[in-house]
Amino acid sequence: MIVGILKEIKTEENRVCMTPAGAEVMKMNGHQVLVEKRAGIGSGFEDSDYAAVGAELVATPQEIYERADMVMHVKEPLPSEYDMIREGQIVFTYLHLAAAEELTHAMMKSGCIGIAYETIQKADRSLPLLTPMSEVAGRMAIQEGAKYLEMPQGGQGVLLGGVPGVEPATVVVIGGGVVGTNAAKMACGLGAKVYILDMNLDRLRYLSDVMPANCYPLMSSPAAIRSLLQEADLVVGAVLIPGAKAPRLVTNEMLKEMKKGAVLVDVAIDQGGCFECSRATTHTDPVFKQDGVLVYCVANMPGAVAKTSTLALTNATLPYALQIANKGWQRASVENKEIRLGLNIVKGKVTFRGVAEAFDLEYVDADTLI
Repeated sequence: MIVGILKEIKTEENRVCMTPAGAEVMKMNGHQVLVEKRAGIGSGFEDSDYAAVGAELVATPQEIYERADMVMHVKEPLPSEYDMIREGQIVFTYLHLAAAEELTHAMMKSGCIGIAYETIQKADRSLPLLTPMSEVAGRMAIQEGAKYLEMPQGGQGVLLGGVPGVEPATVVVIGGGVVGTNAAKMACGLGAKVYILDMNLDRLRYLSDVMPANCYPLMSSPAAIRSLLQEADLVVGAVLIPGAKAPRLVTNEMLKEMKKGAVLVDVAIDQGGCFECSRATTHTDPVFKQDGVLVYCVANMPGAVAKTSTLALTNATLPYALQIANKGWQRASVENKEIRLGLNIVKGKVTFRGVAEAFDLEYVDADTLI
């Protein structure tokens, strides 16, 4: 198979979807690897590193789309790429289609095979290709939130961990999954008073056992969120419904009761966001104000720490990419249910229920198309 590694073009996105080490593994398995020039620069990999393992350097994304059987990205294709996607071509990347109607229709029109990192799912319901970036984003949420609490950034001037004799900040984490747990760990480590909310009692019991004493796992409800927001200095939205649009749990009315200069960080923005006011921002313009509260909604948070993120991501994606390349998407999907669950678009049909429901489109079981 010819595998194409594209350079990321989303604003301030410095990750790359495959390292030179991954390209070498692909070559060892008999595949041809095309790498767009300068694709790895932001993650510390030179063109010469890819050339040294036998990858072919290509000048333009157009050539990769024209030649590759499978194209790989980190982030979803952008409008400039829509018309390049070919019928029958495998597009393997984070797609987040439930929050991207235009992209959904473009991929349907192309007739491609869209396999989404974020909906590949193991039997235990864990998301192996989302987990490493969720770990990064959860930790970054606290790092960024702490920064924007500083007065020069527009915050209220609160140190997350306080000092002896002064109360620490109050952090509210909505969602007790991978993002939320990593956010809570970081906030606890800095000495904040942390509330983590979830609707799963078994998860709350687990968090109660493993989290430090300054973390308080609570059952999530609109009333609990409304009450805690009034004392919160930093709120992290960490809610995920795999492949579907995120629920809006924090309303604009709730923000009016919050402290002026408090900070909201919406890690769920890739799936539409879990705050009513949320709209995607960028690393160059990351925050906006809503009712006196700073709102951070960067849609590719891990791109800011590209070296860590690229290594963490490619450790997870390479085994799946290799299976797809070795077997083709149909056989790989039949033999590995995890990959089957990654199928979002197949030959013009929507094959992931959460995407179909988001835009009132017909859902087609992928098994009928394999």
